Amino acid sequence: HVGRTCPLLSVQPVRGLVDEKFQIAVTNLPPNQKVTLHSLHQSDDKDFWEAFGHYVSDEHGSVTGFKDECLGGTYDGTEPMGLLWSMRPIPGSRHGLRLRKRDIFRPMEVCISVYSGHLSQGFSQQTPLATSVTERWYVAPGVKRVNIREEEIRGTLFLPPGFGPYPGVLDLWGTGGGLVEYRSALLASHGFASMALEYTQDTDASYFEKAYQILNNHPMVKKDHLAVLGLSVGSAITLSMASYSKVIKPQCCVCISGSHLMPVEKSLSELFELMKSNEDKLCVNEDNQVIYRNLILSLPCQSAKVDVGRIKCPLLLVNGDDDQTFPVVESAEDMAMMMEKAGNRHLLEILMYPDTGHLIEPPYSPHFLVMLWGGQTKPHAYAQEDAWKKILAFLWQHLSAPVSTVTSF
Repeated sequence: HVGRTCPLLSVQPVRGLVDEKFQIAVTNLPPNQKVTLHSLHQSDDKDFWEAFGHYVSDEHGSVTGFKDECLGGTYDGTEPMGLLWSMRPIPGSRHGLRLRKRDIFRPMEVCISVYSGHLSQGFSQQTPLATSVTERWYVAPGVKRVNIREEEIRGTLFLPPGFGPYPGVLDLWGTGGGLVEYRSALLASHGFASMALEYTQDTDASYFEKAYQILNNHPMVKKDHLAVLGLSVGSAITLSMASYSKVIKPQCCVCISGSHLMPVEKSLSELFELMKSNEDKLCVNEDNQVIYRNLILSLPCQSAKVDVGRIKCPLLLVNGDDDQTFPVVESAEDMAMMMEKAGNRHLLEILMYPDTGHLIEPPYSPHFLVMLWGGQTKPHAYAQEDAWKKILAFLWQHLSAPVSTVTSF
């Protein structure tokens, strides 16, 4: 009697940064066996997210995620990271979920399993052939977290390992609420002193200037080697500050899914009051989801748009051409024309990704729509991976940062 060897599942690395690819391999299967690779993650909000792909083992009884083709599931094709970027809430979950890391000093634990057959549901009722757990971290070993509570400023500064000083990044999210830390933590893992800043719809423009000064004067930050990185409304703030502020003088700016049609002068509340007074311009799609981009295009402040011709530092625009929240395509074209006329077009670099929506996050973040943000899952995932590499390279180039300071786990 010869006992059959049990299937073996390997996920490497077992522990790594969230923007690092992993490799999945299954061995000791029968040749040409149908199997399903399945990922499961419980978020910090205690909700479960999953993804799965259908495969067939080769003549040696193996499945290798980075070179074998997925035949169906939540993704298809040769997609080594499909088990992450195609994640969605498990059936029966509450509505309106978004996967966001709240506690960055705990890893994102992902349970990878292999099941016999091509399954699409009922995974919790089945016994897997093999299971492995991988940890995905936003913080590299040695990254420090510093609370910033000076005057009315509320933020978190993340410092890379070592003695510094480091080039700095002021990190501005949109108005989704709260203090969002995970992108700043990841930037610190790549050598930047990054400060995540909390703000509300009532925040004055001077608040951002004070935050910039705090970052620039910090002893662990390389003075006058700062960038501002904004997403969504954070990009509108970035463009306004870079154009008009006498305090904020960055060496470069990165604007993700932003528009110059939303000037921030004295406070954000003025902008949101203007948008509220024009709510009759809102459109909805066939699923009754609101399309905000048309509202922004119809704002009467077209004549008062941010004068990007005043910008004196390199500017990187990162956009998706299917953004349904901001009119990024029209904005990028108009900004290019304005800067050409002003003589600073050479400072502008535009990345426009096809079939990509509004929320462009760090690599392998699930593209699961809780609002009408636009984009298709696979091209949006490609855009996130490519854009992150180019954002880091842009920051390295203009802030004289090291190529990488990631410490091995």
